[in-house]
Amino acid sequence: MSKKKIFLVLLAVSMVSLLLHYEGQLRWTIFASCSHPSSVLKPNLTSIVFLKTHKTGSSTMQNLLFRFAERHNLMVALPTKECGNTFCYPSSFSTRFIHPGTLPANIITNHMHFNHNEVRRLMPKDTIYITILRESASMFESMFNYFQTECQSFKNGSLEAFLEEPLRYYQPNEPVMPARNALTFDLGGDKDRPVTDTAYVRDFVAEVDRSFSLVMITEYFDESLVLLRHLLSWDLDDILYVKLNMRAAGSKHSLSPGLTAKMRAWNSLDVQLYDHFNASLWQQLAALGPARVAEEVRLLQQAQERLMQSCFGGPMPLLRLAKQIKNKELRPWQPTNVDIMGYDLQANSQVQEFCLKLIMPEVQYTNILLRSQTTRRPVCNWT
Repeated sequence: MSKKKIFLVLLAVSMVSLLLHYEGQLRWTIFASCSHPSSVLKPNLTSIVFLKTHKTGSSTMQNLLFRFAERHNLMVALPTKECGNTFCYPSSFSTRFIHPGTLPANIITNHMHFNHNEVRRLMPKDTIYITILRESASMFESMFNYFQTECQSFKNGSLEAFLEEPLRYYQPNEPVMPARNALTFDLGGDKDRPVTDTAYVRDFVAEVDRSFSLVMITEYFDESLVLLRHLLSWDLDDILYVKLNMRAAGSKHSLSPGLTAKMRAWNSLDVQLYDHFNASLWQQLAALGPARVAEEVRLLQQAQERLMQSCFGGPMPLLRLAKQIKNKELRPWQPTNVDIMGYDLQANSQVQEFCLKLIMPEVQYTNILLRSQTTRRPVCNWT
């Protein structure tokens, strides 16, 4: 066989292998082009505020945004050293909480007590605002266990004891984390406003609706990402993720119907928020088309399986308790009385930096971003 024929055969084999490898990505692109031609013509939107709420899966979403920022050389606004890993939460957000070396910002995504007027001072007018909510009872159970040693309200009894007489234990001015209606508080609302003040509740929900272009729902994370992709004109690769900051099964509290009802009653403002935006999410999904959403979710999950195979040679890296992870870069923050799970790699594993950051906890990733951003650009003076 001549050298020319050998070359052509090798070229054909290479092309077939490449097409098989990227089959899912190609199908996604073709699907998006045929069903919504204008979506592939719009540029990616890169001015984003993601309000990171507590115990909602928001760390997974934050990691996704960090990786997007790095791929596109975008600036992520990060907290000053004095604020730690949040924007001095639970203080109301102020521009002075931003590290000047991370301005001007394209993306904001660390925890804050939302103050829309202050955020608007930092971000362009066309900024897209996104947040995420979780069903109120399951979120409160997670929060109670996670912050039990930090919140004064939670220190004096079990979950059952607290919910039996919440006002006996409740401290309205918790210095770490609000012990009531935490979602309402994170979004800038009055966590102690009686739910019977229907005018306030209605106006607050309407204000959140006006401020945020998308409110994701934890229980429907993949469907929410489909809406996010369309909203921001992103590609499939931009919404790939690995779940982060999960509790071990033994750290979860089983919930009886009675206990669930008490948690919902105690967090009644959060219930109103969740019910409204859960319904809103499904209205948006219906407008996009159930069959189309299902297909995009399937393609997303297939792409994630290929990514895990490519990065780690299997379905997932090793899932372990935080205290068992030897690599400090991969060890999530561990509360005193809750076992948090993280990912570990086999000894002497060699993985690409991109793959390592897929499973990197937020504290370590925030520190890496801060170092890289403050060394690549001059410090901006913000007034």
